[in-house]
Amino acid sequence: MFLTALTLLLGALLALVTYLHQHKQPQQPPKKIPLSVNYHLTRQCNYSCGFCFHTAKTSSIAPLSDAQKAMTLLQRAGMKKINFAGGEPFLHAQFLGQLAQYCKQTLRLESVSIVTNGSKVTAAWLERYGRYIDIMAVSVDSFDEATNVKIGRGKGRHLETVKRLAGWCRSYGVMFKVNTVVNRYNLHEDMNAPIRAIGPVRWKCFQVLIVPEENGGGAETLRDARRFQISDEEFEGWCERHRGGNEAFFVPEGNGVMRSSYLLLDEELCFLNKGVGGKTGCVLEVGVEEALRGVYWDEEGFGERGGVYEWTKPGGEGEGCECGGEEGAKGELDW
Repeated sequence: MFLTALTLLLGALLALVTYLHQHKQPQQPPKKIPLSVNYHLTRQCNYSCGFCFHTAKTSSIAPLSDAQKAMTLLQRAGMKKINFAGGEPFLHAQFLGQLAQYCKQTLRLESVSIVTNGSKVTAAWLERYGRYIDIMAVSVDSFDEATNVKIGRGKGRHLETVKRLAGWCRSYGVMFKVNTVVNRYNLHEDMNAPIRAIGPVRWKCFQVLIVPEENGGGAETLRDARRFQISDEEFEGWCERHRGGNEAFFVPEGNGVMRSSYLLLDEELCFLNKGVGGKTGCVLEVGVEEALRGVYWDEEGFGERGGVYEWTKPGGEGEGCECGGEEGAKGELDW
């Protein structure tokens, strides 16, 4: 009798385990948190850098109200830093300023940053909106104007722009950052002395990147950047020559780390899958969580490249900065 009851009990337990195993819910992947987002608000640019991988295929830009809604959705999903890029974002200076103010003052983001070639930035714009900007990054690929012209970085006066903008950023309390794309044309240049003269808070040095559908030289691309390419070994050699003495602000990024460790939002408010697939639906239509499911984002690479750092300026809580003045605005850098 006892054995019969025990057999029935074991059979029931086995049946229950089998049922639970067959009907268990599939484990959901962990939710992606868009901690830091790069919003390429326009593809238009007044420069013609030969290696650009966000080429001007359209002239569209989202309405300000839509962009604000997208920023709100991203902030609710966990975004703490927004970086405005392009194209050249200052081709839409008022839109950029109003959106930066909204992100810092209304959404209270930890960091609002801008990547620009600097040519369209004015002191008046910084006086009005600089209090809402934590970081201004300017692209500096060479301290030789002839090399800048070969690359397409302006027409011979880019370094004047860099000096002026660095001074303005000091005046209006904005942290100044430098971005450099290491490529075939600047590979043997020694930038140590001039970069120290600028004294950026961060110097991001990228290995030139080929994105097949953007600058890979195919029939449907607008650029062919293959002449700018360098090897991983050449890039590492360049980094070795520039790392020493600059450790406090030097941040190198080779292709392996850079390719998929950024969350890129395009001018239509869709996430891009750089080099690995088509873009997602618009975040206003499908939502941030659904859009992120369709993004290949290397979160581990994001951490390895130092994606989280001291990205809020001192006192940079959206209430403004009382620093500045004519003396700082007129300051000149000597390199």
